[in-house]
Amino acid sequence: MALVSKAEAFIVDLPVEQIRTDAVQAFIEQETVFVEVTTDDGAVGLGYSYTIGTGGSAVLALLRDHLLPRLIGQDASLIEAIWMDLFASTRATTVGAITSLALSAIDTALWDLRCIRANDPLWRVAGGYRQSVPLYDTEGGWLHLTTEELVHGAKAAVTAGWGGIKVKVGKPSANEDYERLAAVRDAVGPNFDLMVDANQSMTLAEALRRVEAYAPIGLFWLEEPMPADDVSGHARLAKATTIPIAVGESMYSIAQFRDYLERGAASVVQVDVARIGGITPWLKVAHLAEAFNVDVCPHFLMELHVSLVAAIPNGRYVEHIPQLRSITTSEMTTENGRAIAPDTPGLGIPWNRDAMDDRRVA
Repeated sequence: MALVSKAEAFIVDLPVEQIRTDAVQAFIEQETVFVEVTTDDGAVGLGYSYTIGTGGSAVLALLRDHLLPRLIGQDASLIEAIWMDLFASTRATTVGAITSLALSAIDTALWDLRCIRANDPLWRVAGGYRQSVPLYDTEGGWLHLTTEELVHGAKAAVTAGWGGIKVKVGKPSANEDYERLAAVRDAVGPNFDLMVDANQSMTLAEALRRVEAYAPIGLFWLEEPMPADDVSGHARLAKATTIPIAVGESMYSIAQFRDYLERGAASVVQVDVARIGGITPWLKVAHLAEAFNVDVCPHFLMELHVSLVAAIPNGRYVEHIPQLRSITTSEMTTENGRAIAPDTPGLGIPWNRDAMDDRRVA
């Protein structure tokens, strides 16, 4: 038994590596919320979650004022018990982003500790299905990019051997979206996976109109066409189109995923480890999706998700959006268009603590 003797939370601000825009927002800064857990035998686990520019101070306050004090004296190996205890202590603020982000920072730190003690990497401890997983790129598909820039990014992804590219949609005209997508499809050919992401910008009526316009492109999926709480709208859209519907980055509980899957409203699950509340619930969502014969293609956090996608049999893709390179000593390993889950015990992310301290703001 190793009891938690110390738990600390802090924020590291990271600017984005390039301009990132979609139909509803711009991603200009990442507030990276870290939790460091130390046990009475000196072992240390480091976990994290993130925001895209707002809310980090609220997550930090929840951690410092309420959640971290509950960790002291608990057996760090009892991850499920700890998660449920913390979740139960926040009934007034669940289900929601702030609580999930706080829980995730703690939960990933405890999983880091578990893997370090086992002297095994996360992808093995969490399931151990295979070590490499396919990659698709998002960095070359932002909404502000010109058609020529989209084509250049798509060709670069083909050259890199990646399986696909995601392009943001939601231009004022459906025809403008179509022309941009058609140019990319012409550049990469029919066998390259082309995904699109509307970032919850559409009504059901507009989504129905746009899937008809997009249909000739041969899309691998349409992501977040409508607000995530519109389950019935997604179910109606899924029945009206052969384009697979992808959702999950804006969902914060296992039950939300269950509702989507039961109603046939999701063909691809994009569960985000930070927004669902950590590795513990992430794995439950992944296995739930497996029961419905649905693939998991998580949102963002590629440095962590590579290990989780490698752990499960229905992990289909890892999304390529580099964001931690300024605070790590090396990058995620890729080979022949695939991401390689690290063999380092723990989460496998090579943190640069000096660089983190330089960017630490709270």
